[in-house]
Amino acid sequence: MRHKPNVIVVGNTTAAFAAKQATASIPIIAAASVEPVSLGLAASQARPQGNVTGIYSTLGSLVGKQLEFGFELMPGAKRAGMLVNASNVANTLFRHEAETAAQVMAANLISVEVRTPADIDSAFQTLAHERVNLVVVPPDPMFLNERRRIAELAIAARLPAVYGLREHVEDGGLMSYGVDLRENFRRAAAYVDKILKGAKPGDLPIEQPTKFELVINLKAAKAVGLTIPESFLARADEVIE
Repeated sequence: MRHKPNVIVVGNTTAAFAAKQATASIPIIAAASVEPVSLGLAASQARPQGNVTGIYSTLGSLVGKQLEFGFELMPGAKRAGMLVNASNVANTLFRHEAETAAQVMAANLISVEVRTPADIDSAFQTLAHERVNLVVVPPDPMFLNERRRIAELAIAARLPAVYGLREHVEDGGLMSYGVDLRENFRRAAAYVDKILKGAKPGDLPIEQPTKFELVINLKAAKAVGLTIPESFLARADEVIE
């Protein structure tokens, strides 16, 4: 705020809340937000009204699809685990959606909360002790930063893991289903351009993602002892050898 910027670009919901608390006048573009309306960052998707707008990074309902993909690769499996960042309000939505989806699938969901990177090792120990068949790792800034370690822990425990962001799979994770964050930031640049030309953030609709990618890492599949059918691979947008 001391630098008096014309516009602020943030990368996630947590950062958007921090920026909004710091200023009610400087436009804020959230390049990867989660449910900004229901969480109170904006009045509506079509007309945010305040000083925050941007692009969704994911929809809560995608967690159910991630669970579905995971169970599809493991016929008969009915026990899933979920890593939850208790410090991120968006993870509350993900957990609720995952619990609802698991109920529909007649599956059990065991959520393990973490608050700092130091908690992640013990979280995987808990999931392994609970004998879950797979783990869902939702989109989260801390999980993204710790993606290599999370992938290594999942492989060490021989736990197939499904992620919300492709970066996890590029760095050793098994499978992801979600948006391409790089495209979100490209779209954020267009918002910045409009604001610098005089548009108000409250008048710029918050965009929903229109494309979701399924990315699979075959090396990770082999490491956890999973054979992925050709029919499943054919549905992937990208297969990392």
